[in-house]
Amino acid sequence: MVSFKRAPSDAQATHRLAPGDAITPRELTTIGSDRIRLPASDLLTHLQFRRFAACPVCNVHLRSVARRHGEIVAAGIREVVVFHSPVEAMLPHQGGLPFAVVADPDRELYTEFGVESSPKANLHPRVWTGPLKPQSWSVVAGGLRAGGKLGPQGESMLGLPADFLIDPDGQVLAVHYGTHANDQWPIDELLRQADESTRRSTRD
Repeated sequence: MVSFKRAPSDAQATHRLAPGDAITPRELTTIGSDRIRLPASDLLTHLQFRRFAACPVCNVHLRSVARRHGEIVAAGIREVVVFHSPVEAMLPHQGGLPFAVVADPDRELYTEFGVESSPKANLHPRVWTGPLKPQSWSVVAGGLRAGGKLGPQGESMLGLPADFLIDPDGQVLAVHYGTHANDQWPIDELLRQADESTRRSTRD
């Protein structure tokens, strides 16, 4: 659950963050009931915005993040992932992930960070061909076996993903707003962004 109030104006809904912008530090509650600080106080934070809990492309991507989580931690990065679904819908699909996952069913964080929806979110070939791959079947089946539902449960299917790399002071170091539902940083790109940010801070 998100532990702060909804952004007060509609103008914020379309305001996108850029490198150099600062976020307001806060605490969030994960779907496992842990309290975490955003941003992390001693690490870079990779803040991911995903879609609905049963989203196949989201969950396949997060399994790839889980497989390489050791590399991500070794690079000094903490993962925080947000879905616009309630906790009970997320637990079967994301409850076993080895990093922080946060429910934001009212889209408060999405609004604050300028993460939007689009009627074109699902039209790119990478979106509708991804679920046809065998690796997607096992991820979807795992969520169903754990008691999850197939497809959105009242959530929008039109959400877009986004990635933010944030330093311990809350400064946005890098950002990517997806143009379709399967448009996010690959892990190699995340590691590259983190390495570049670390090199810049060392030079400064």
